[in-house]
Amino acid sequence: MNTTEIFLIAMTIIFTVPWLIWRVGKTDYYAPLVVVQIITGILLGPGILGRFFPDYYAFVFTPAVVQSLNGIAWWAVMLFVMIAGIELDLKKAWAHRRESTITAGLALGTPLLFGCLAAAGLLIADGWMGPRALTWQFVLGVGMACAVTALPILILLMEKLDILRQPIGQRILRYASLDDIAIWGVLALILMDWERVGKQFAFLIAFAVAGYAFRRLMQRLAERDRWYVALVWLAAVSFGSDWAGLHFMVGAFLAGAVIEADWFDQERMDQLRHHVLLVMMPVFFLSTGLRTNWTVGGATVFIAAALLLAASVAGKLIGVRLAGRILNWAPGESSIIGWLLQTKALIMIIFANILLDKQIITPEAFTALLLMAVASTMLTVPVVAPKLARLKELILRSA
Repeated sequence: MNTTEIFLIAMTIIFTVPWLIWRVGKTDYYAPLVVVQIITGILLGPGILGRFFPDYYAFVFTPAVVQSLNGIAWWAVMLFVMIAGIELDLKKAWAHRRESTITAGLALGTPLLFGCLAAAGLLIADGWMGPRALTWQFVLGVGMACAVTALPILILLMEKLDILRQPIGQRILRYASLDDIAIWGVLALILMDWERVGKQFAFLIAFAVAGYAFRRLMQRLAERDRWYVALVWLAAVSFGSDWAGLHFMVGAFLAGAVIEADWFDQERMDQLRHHVLLVMMPVFFLSTGLRTNWTVGGATVFIAAALLLAASVAGKLIGVRLAGRILNWAPGESSIIGWLLQTKALIMIIFANILLDKQIITPEAFTALLLMAVASTMLTVPVVAPKLARLKELILRSA
């Protein structure tokens, strides 16, 4: 078969297998389709399919096919990250700045501390820190991976729980938005290449100037033109960021962060996010699965994943509980908010992909982080749904 035919076989597998598992297995309560797609990507990777069916794996995922899939995955994740940047609502966060700052700070800082301690524990053994990482980069990178909240997936889960447009849902979005800014800021710090700092400084200055001009232009355009100009802006900023050594996904987030959500119809933006998830992101999940590695030993990877999961969940819940005490929240409120904010999935996987690309973590550490992200996301709905049913009055509490 030629490369085109093998590529189409791979695409058929990518879209068929997770959908069948999700639909036939009726996993939606514990594992939404997006989580099933991530798990399927792991199963189709070299650690599972490649190990048990090496000839089949080598036939389907040839270098040419993988490169083609990577191109789709890059653009898909750039769109997804840009949408996450657009959905930041800093105006609401500023209007409720005391509550938002305290909650977001503790919700990020506590799991970051716990995650850094877990990363320091991993350094006792070899095989986790990447060849180009300094110790502080590895510890801070893994710690931040434990602190991440996946804003786009959080939106999907709150839609599923029917609280997205309720006051509690809007509060949680404020907290997650502030954490998103901190997450990408820390990532930029980790990726700072002091030998290329001149390039990075030049990029940031150029971005500030271009961002001002871009915002002025967008305000004058009709909405139908804004969609196209936003895509041009996304490609240009992502290129500049990657050229400067900050990684194209940092650029994608910056491109979205300077775009106002009210420049676009909210329903169309929601549709775009759902369509990107439906049409393109499954390819990213597959490419993520191709990066999984178990060479340090399957049991060791699972132990590391369990350690990181404990640090992530415990840190988030403790941090939000402290915020609840300071702000005098109602009983049970901090638990609901803490469990929703510990949702990881896509953003953490994107974050970990960048760390892997820059060789700050090894493929084995990436696999442990990936397992942690999947497990933390699968826990959210089963834990939160019964709590919401018992505490319905919290849904309408605005602050």
